[in-house]
Amino acid sequence: MSDAALTRSQVADLVDHTLLKPEATADDVTALIDEARALGVLAVCVSPSMLPVRAPGLVTAAVVGFPSGKHHSLVKGAEARLAVDQGAQEIDMVIDIGAAVAGDFNAVLADVLTVREAVGDSTVLKVILETAALTDEAIVESCRAAERAGANFVKTSTGFHPAGGATVEAVRLMAQTVDGRIGVKASGGIRTAQAALDMIAAGATRLGLSGTRAVLDGLPD
Repeated sequence: MSDAALTRSQVADLVDHTLLKPEATADDVTALIDEARALGVLAVCVSPSMLPVRAPGLVTAAVVGFPSGKHHSLVKGAEARLAVDQGAQEIDMVIDIGAAVAGDFNAVLADVLTVREAVGDSTVLKVILETAALTDEAIVESCRAAERAGANFVKTSTGFHPAGGATVEAVRLMAQTVDGRIGVKASGGIRTAQAALDMIAAGATRLGLSGTRAVLDGLPD
């Protein structure tokens, strides 16, 4: 999608409106859903413990193995299956980042495959790589492993890692690697309309935003 003339509604159609703070309450999630509906975004993304939620007209996503990725693959699979049973239509899972750092991409593939098998083919599966902690080579190989394991998206970041969040360079590399076969979600530290447009121009097909209103308010109607 060209960002040359993207409108507020076109960008909103790509947004997962996100609330993953540990201190989030049920009231906060209700407010998130109300705001998401008012903003016209695609989806809300919440912690699995906040499910089930009532969000008619919105896609519901939940995170798995969040934010460290250091959960056993079978635990991730069980967490993902429970989230789907409680109404999640999309799962955003964190890989074992250390496996990617160590170059063990078979372990990355097995981790993603375990979650894919747990949720079935009808659930959208996004795979969080934590790109700021990885080399370019590790990003490429992790994208390839995620795609082979049946992911629908590769995703940059949790937004909680000290190394940082999404970058244009990482998104571009991910987009080049998957070459349109699966989606690319940019998340983590995207706080302005221009940053969102830059991510889309680099190849992002989904955006994870917590400050969604501020981003959309910077775009033309």
